[in-house]
Amino acid sequence: MRRREFIRLVGGAAAWPVAARAQQPMMPVIGFLRSTSLAVSAPMVMGFHQGLTAAGFTEGQNVAIEYRYANDQRERLPGLVGELIRLPVAVIVANVIAALTAKAAATTVPIVFVTGSDPVVDGLVDSLNRPGGNVTGVSFVAGMLGPKRLELLRQLVPTVVTIAMLVGTDALEGRVERRDVELAAQALGQQLIVKPVASEGELDGAFTSIVESGAKALVVGSGALLTSKRKEVVALAARHALPAIYPLREFVEAGGLMSYGASIVEAYRQGGIYAGRILKGEKPADLPVMQSTNFELVINLKAAKALGLSMPPSLLAIADEVIE
Repeated sequence: MRRREFIRLVGGAAAWPVAARAQQPMMPVIGFLRSTSLAVSAPMVMGFHQGLTAAGFTEGQNVAIEYRYANDQRERLPGLVGELIRLPVAVIVANVIAALTAKAAATTVPIVFVTGSDPVVDGLVDSLNRPGGNVTGVSFVAGMLGPKRLELLRQLVPTVVTIAMLVGTDALEGRVERRDVELAAQALGQQLIVKPVASEGELDGAFTSIVESGAKALVVGSGALLTSKRKEVVALAARHALPAIYPLREFVEAGGLMSYGASIVEAYRQGGIYAGRILKGEKPADLPVMQSTNFELVINLKAAKALGLSMPPSLLAIADEVIE
């Protein structure tokens, strides 16, 4: 299936789910909500569909899905949540920023989050084993791996004096990750410059500032903002000849140098399974938060060659995938 066709399919062209519900009035409805855009959410939607299928649900046959995207405009989220509640939906599946908005507005509608941060720290659940309330979900712990990414980047560029970190300030995840990486850099004696960004419009200036500061390599932080703008971030890193490590393989697939983290597609697949279990009658409070335990190092040799870098055998030996 071509990518455009796939996006049209998963993007929630509203007409056919509505028609399906008209034909099958008892068909449950899932609200799929993200703070980002449809275009960058396609891999997540694919994983979500895989999980639903594994749980016994197929869109248009025995479940309908209403898709809502805030397009990185957080102020739109309360209105989108309100739309889903009024439909009504049987469960809402959301990324962390959207899930926090949904939790504040819906105390009875089940919510399944997919996040790269700590959902307890974020205030989504009371504990991982006993979420409590109407919220549970999946954590792919992207933000917690910041120090490991710094370590891997130092293996690639051991002589670099100054490393920069690009941090999205849109979620707590990025701020916690920043603290952890700063502490790791301090322990290693590594000079680190942090550049926070709150919107896409700040990216170009942040990269200019990073280069002017003398940084010669870059750790890209996790979070919805930077993930949704991964193509722009990767292009800017290439333009400024900055070797960079990213939190998700989707950055490498967009042309980035290397990534270390869990699979966000797999996390959304697990989220789809949880949504299916809730549709079958299970309660979010009884479903422990799932955490990713498998992490992958992905290396792009083409990007390394463009930067004039020779990838150390030590990194190639532990890479889970090498893209040539």
